[in-house]
Amino acid sequence: MPKAIRVHEYGGPEAMRYEDVATPRPGPGQIRVCQSAIGVNFIDIYFRSGAYKAPSLPFVLGKEGAGEVAELGAGVTDFRVGERVAYAGATGTYAEEVAVDAKACVHVPDAISDETAAAMMLKGLTAQYLLRRTYRVQAGDTILFHAAAGGVGLIATQWAKHLGATVIGTVGSPEKAELAKRHGCDHVILYRDEDFVARVKEITGGRGVPVVYDGVGKATFPASLDCLSPFGVFASFGSSSGAIDAFDIGILAAKGSLYATRPTLFTHIATRESLDANAAELFAVIESGAVTIPIHARAKLADAAQVHRDLAGRQTTGATILTP
Repeated sequence: MPKAIRVHEYGGPEAMRYEDVATPRPGPGQIRVCQSAIGVNFIDIYFRSGAYKAPSLPFVLGKEGAGEVAELGAGVTDFRVGERVAYAGATGTYAEEVAVDAKACVHVPDAISDETAAAMMLKGLTAQYLLRRTYRVQAGDTILFHAAAGGVGLIATQWAKHLGATVIGTVGSPEKAELAKRHGCDHVILYRDEDFVARVKEITGGRGVPVVYDGVGKATFPASLDCLSPFGVFASFGSSSGAIDAFDIGILAAKGSLYATRPTLFTHIATRESLDANAAELFAVIESGAVTIPIHARAKLADAAQVHRDLAGRQTTGATILTP
């Protein structure tokens, strides 16, 4: 029987059980995939802990992976057995085998490995919608990206630099600062030691930036708003330090007619057309060499609990992948 990581009750990493599961059978419109690589993301912690609720308990964790098509469900015509696929909007990918909606899958180009695909689908497509949809970065922009050495950050900062932006990143340690500099950051701020608002104002000559990309949440809000120039965009896409407290919308007027948005990846890839278009743009910058996908940790599926401890403790940089 195939193995998977299941959660029977919400809780800490100890809630994750590595156990036998039935072979998933693809329903209509689904494909069964034998996975070779599984992506790990902070959203997995939200589901494991119960911050985000699964449809029912027990459930298999995971949203992202890559592998080979093993079986087609009724009505699937866009994929063939033996083809390589990847996905960011699946359910239950912490498993050796998974049944995935075909509409959530994309074909993986020959030039991109399964490991790279599994490491970049959720994080890379997040970077894509942030930089190309939420606020469309242009040459000459100066942007602020929090947690620049994280999984999304290391992709987004390279991509923003490729687009001609000046990139300011915040990180938590000197080691992460060096990593961020190697991946596109022109200026790196150690947010634990420095006043990042003051540094952004210094770097920009007092003007501020047109956009702040913030996956950190509680620890960086509302200070992020003070980094923005008038009409600037505060793009909150995660809350690794805890959720942002409810706030008076009038603060946006007081600080310069600002915009605040809370986009999600799954809205941006909800249709076949949008998923294909966004993935094609991501694959293009990877294949061109403009953006590389840093995989800094690999672990066995059975060791997923320790991976979660490291991720929650901010001990990780770049992408982490699990292998069955």
